[in-house]
Amino acid sequence: MTSVVRALAFAAICGVSLPALAQEEPKLVLAIHGSATNSFFQAVRLGFEDACAKVGADCQMLFAQTDGSIPEHVANLETAISRAPDALITTIIDDRAYDEVLARARESGITVIATNVDDTEGARGNARQAFVGQDFVAAGYELARDLSRHFPAEGPLTVLIGVSLPGANFAEKRAAGIEKFLADYQAANPDRAMTVRRIDSGIDPAVTAERVGSALTADPGLTAYFDIVNNNSAVARILRDRGIGAGQVLLAGFDLVPQVVQELQSGYIQVQVDQQPYMQGFLPVAMAYLAHTAGLSPADVNTGNALVYPQDAEALLALSREGLR
Repeated sequence: MTSVVRALAFAAICGVSLPALAQEEPKLVLAIHGSATNSFFQAVRLGFEDACAKVGADCQMLFAQTDGSIPEHVANLETAISRAPDALITTIIDDRAYDEVLARARESGITVIATNVDDTEGARGNARQAFVGQDFVAAGYELARDLSRHFPAEGPLTVLIGVSLPGANFAEKRAAGIEKFLADYQAANPDRAMTVRRIDSGIDPAVTAERVGSALTADPGLTAYFDIVNNNSAVARILRDRGIGAGQVLLAGFDLVPQVVQELQSGYIQVQVDQQPYMQGFLPVAMAYLAHTAGLSPADVNTGNALVYPQDAEALLALSREGLR
């Protein structure tokens, strides 16, 4: 990111008035694959709306009716393009479904920025100009490495990975990162018996709880469960209902929502990765504004692999209630 972009983006974040480089307010659309009831995306929405207010943009956010529905998401993108916005901000959860529609947006002069989820090949796989979000493989690897500190010192290890949307870019990359660390762990501990298994855990927390509960019934010796999203909070409730104490089955996952913060506080979740969704809503707006007013090119931003722990829960509660974490 250039020094000019840094300076102007920092000014926007701090609430300093940005230079009026263009008379016409930019029209920006954020279209995501999540539904309006998905609590994670409320932090993205808040960041988006705050940034739009700071730069004085005409903004609209489009949700899918159903979490993870690619056809609904693509239909929303088509609607957005028909309104000829200056910039289109979108998630890309599939390597093929979005190629044509986003290429067409670029051809019509619309700035296209991916946020939260990118094509697995990045700019080589899609016409989007930049990505604001997490390095999913690295995040999965670091999450697994951190949770491994809690593995029992002796005995076999059984690890379950819940893939919420099999085939979705973010889900496959996060799972791959977890599996990469576990393979490295096994190589470093060749005499340790380890079983690693994936399941389709579903995107709905109730479905995840049911499926992991069935897996736990089949294998009461489960050591650890990784959730690709934040439904490990639902698994914590299942463990509690079955009289399984905090830490007897290790839990880790991605993203902070109020339920996760509560289960961090309870000790049932040992570690969680925060990809800072507020930034994923805020920063693309700053980039789109600068592209519209100053002709500056959007740039990739890694929003991080911040690991959070039970001792962080108290400080996170207030931020979580405000929708910032």
